[in-house]
Amino acid sequence: MKRLAGRIILLWGWRRALVAFLAGALAVLAQAPYDFFAVGFVSFPLLVWLLDGATGEASDGWFRRLRPAFAIGWWFGFGYFLAGLWWIGSALLVEADSFAWALPFAVVGIPLALAFFYGFATAVARLLWSNDIGRIAALAFGFGLAEWLRDFLFTGFPWNAVGYAAMPVPLLMQSVSVTGMVGMNALAVFVFALPALLAAGRHVSLGAALLAILVAAHVGFGYVRLAAKVEPATRAIDVRIVQPAVDLSEKWDASVPDRIFATLMGLSAKAPEAGHDKPQLILWPETSVPFFFAERPDALTALGGMLGDGQMLIAGVVREEGGSAADADRRYYNSVVAIDDKGEIADAVDKVHLVPFGEYLPFADLLGRLGLKQLVAGPTTYAAGNERHPITLSGGIRVLPFICYEVIFPDLVAIDATSAELIVNVTNDAWFGDTPGPYQHFRQAQVRAVENGVPLLRAANNGISAVVDPRGRILDALAIDARGAVDVHVPISNQAIVSSSQRRINGLLILLLFALAAFTLNVRQKLRAN
Repeated sequence: MKRLAGRIILLWGWRRALVAFLAGALAVLAQAPYDFFAVGFVSFPLLVWLLDGATGEASDGWFRRLRPAFAIGWWFGFGYFLAGLWWIGSALLVEADSFAWALPFAVVGIPLALAFFYGFATAVARLLWSNDIGRIAALAFGFGLAEWLRDFLFTGFPWNAVGYAAMPVPLLMQSVSVTGMVGMNALAVFVFALPALLAAGRHVSLGAALLAILVAAHVGFGYVRLAAKVEPATRAIDVRIVQPAVDLSEKWDASVPDRIFATLMGLSAKAPEAGHDKPQLILWPETSVPFFFAERPDALTALGGMLGDGQMLIAGVVREEGGSAADADRRYYNSVVAIDDKGEIADAVDKVHLVPFGEYLPFADLLGRLGLKQLVAGPTTYAAGNERHPITLSGGIRVLPFICYEVIFPDLVAIDATSAELIVNVTNDAWFGDTPGPYQHFRQAQVRAVENGVPLLRAANNGISAVVDPRGRILDALAIDARGAVDVHVPISNQAIVSSSQRRINGLLILLLFALAAFTLNVRQKLRAN
């Protein structure tokens, strides 16, 4: 181990960059759908040893001294995000004649930009670097801070945060209900990087003890939580999740909306599955309705006829607002609408957090003059909703809807029993086909249920549609490209351990603990050197 570490530390030039790139790419195997978390114990020790050798000249200013460390982190991040997000290019191939030109910008450009966060992480870590376990704490702090910033800077895109690598199954998801993703990201990096201590021989016993304690606590807490008896739910709801598996090449084709609508109606109106009651709630995916309800009042009439007494449909639609179709002030929203048994729209919630370039064009005036346009938007450019609110179902049950990738933002999906009792996520991952993308998206939605301690109802156009209980266990699901519907009896109970605000505080305290440990050991090393 010492010989391998020495060789890694002494690498230079393109060889250092290549090893960093490959270490980052390898780390993606710890994410869904592969879930091979053991690779973290290879990738992060390699990163530690690379940073051990990332030193600048003592005469240089601190900024120039940090450049080698930033470069290592950037190459690590580029490999990680390129290997983890290549599937984004699939969306541009749905309408290849119009958007294939943008393929390299999406597949390579997004990882190039996101890699700056990991460059920042390693630069921060190098500021607090030491020759012992302190550098492991420094790396954990740097990555925890970078992942927290990735949640909101430049509209935010916390996809495949490193903490998910430590949560491949419900047994290993329970800790996040206390630490939040901020704490989980830092703890995951700390644990994965600890084997780097084997090369130096310093603090090996301490590192082994911490590794054993943290892993045992992570697994043990999950076991106890999953095995614990749950108080019987006082309320429940019968839900039908509809997955129509509509081909995106014809989604907005004017010749097929009636056929798509008939498919949705047929799956919604079929008799309940054996052992299940008639569903009280029917859930359709994002933008599942292929027309504007204002132009097709007959569709609402048909829905009123299909829905029985007390039933409600929540459907993803494109909602229009404003003047006539030719009016420049007319606005379109990516929304969900709640339709009652009378065929009336009882409520609507618009998507608040839109996808840049996918649903709107940032700096539209400037970029428009440069010839850039919005990509894969569907029928129109969307406006952002002002706020999100719960939809109240029959019996007073409140569901909080999140559209598409809104569900990957932990702070956005920070709910408690006073605001909602169910998380609803509607999406259209058909853009990405049977690639890792839909599996990664589903995993992040699954973790939101565990964090908040409430069930998750998820409807996707072509998968993965599922019902997840408050502890992350899948009650039923439809696979990628399957067409059908599942009926699930969902007990309503809040099983959150701590509030969302306390979870956020806990995560930041974990970050602070790693920062203090790294700073203390860094100062002690400098004092010894002097």
